[in-house]
Amino acid sequence: MVCAQSETEVRAGEQCAVKVYITRRLLLVIPTLLGISAVTFVIIQLAPGNPAAMALRLGPEGVRSDAIAQEIVEQTKRLYGLDKPIHVQYALWLKRLVTLNFGTSYKDHRNVLEKIVERLPISLQLEIISIFLVYLIAIPIGVYSSTHQNSFWDNGITVFLFILYSLPSFWVATLLIMFLGGGDFWNVFPIYGLISDNYAHLTLWGKIGDRLWHLVLPITCLTYSGLASISRFGRVGMLEAIRQDYIRTARAKGLTEKVVIFKHAFRNSLIPIVTLLAALLPAMLGGSVIVESIFSIPGMGKLAFECILARDYPVIMGITTISALLTLIGILLADLCYALVDPRISLE
Repeated sequence: MVCAQSETEVRAGEQCAVKVYITRRLLLVIPTLLGISAVTFVIIQLAPGNPAAMALRLGPEGVRSDAIAQEIVEQTKRLYGLDKPIHVQYALWLKRLVTLNFGTSYKDHRNVLEKIVERLPISLQLEIISIFLVYLIAIPIGVYSSTHQNSFWDNGITVFLFILYSLPSFWVATLLIMFLGGGDFWNVFPIYGLISDNYAHLTLWGKIGDRLWHLVLPITCLTYSGLASISRFGRVGMLEAIRQDYIRTARAKGLTEKVVIFKHAFRNSLIPIVTLLAALLPAMLGGSVIVESIFSIPGMGKLAFECILARDYPVIMGITTISALLTLIGILLADLCYALVDPRISLE
């Protein structure tokens, strides 16, 4: 009975520690997010170009001899609030942010949050599939390389992955279009958008197949670099875990190599991989500017690129703020996973 009570008290203490830790970290998110948003707001304001002139297509400087055109620019500045000092603009933006109002786009006068929600599912579709494939392939490669250190296959995999990691995504996308997208060789995969022209007339399975067929080349460009880096992190983590004393003890007890590797070493090698989780959430939101632009995919990456060119400050701030918030949440989740992966790590 005493033992049961002690276990209950221990669990209650652990749950209380987790709650206190999460509360403390969430409170730290507020000043951190304010700092990030302030720095981002100032940098955006200091960027060359005039959003009022860009919106009216009067050129980046917004200067013309035409007095009427110049008056239109000034009126547009007053309409957007761009004639106010930077600190006043930032205060007004913070006031709207409290109610989750990111304002309206300078480019098309649409609600910023609506534009983000419209593009977000597309980028999530790409990123979730890409991340799933990266971990599905990279972790077994990392485990195999660590258990066959300095072998022929380990050296070959290492060289191949370093080559993959060094290849820029725009160059790989260009090669894929040239060789597999009807450039100079085979016309196997579509290279534009996510659906075909006859998508509405296809059956359910036809629609699924058509969407997956359009995703092959973009997913390939999004996957290969992460595959190379995460497999290297997994290999290093496994090598460090294998050299620990408890692994030697497990082997001395007569456990099979499979049990030693996957039950004892693998769990403790996940810390470097868990660290990368902090970047997954904002990556899923932000999408890929290069890949989405090359393959004409209307996702978050392409939206951010278009808004930067148009000096669309509200949309840029909306995307940046949500990305920063997701980054902070991702770091918190990674820290919590540390304690789950390695019991030696406490939240204290």
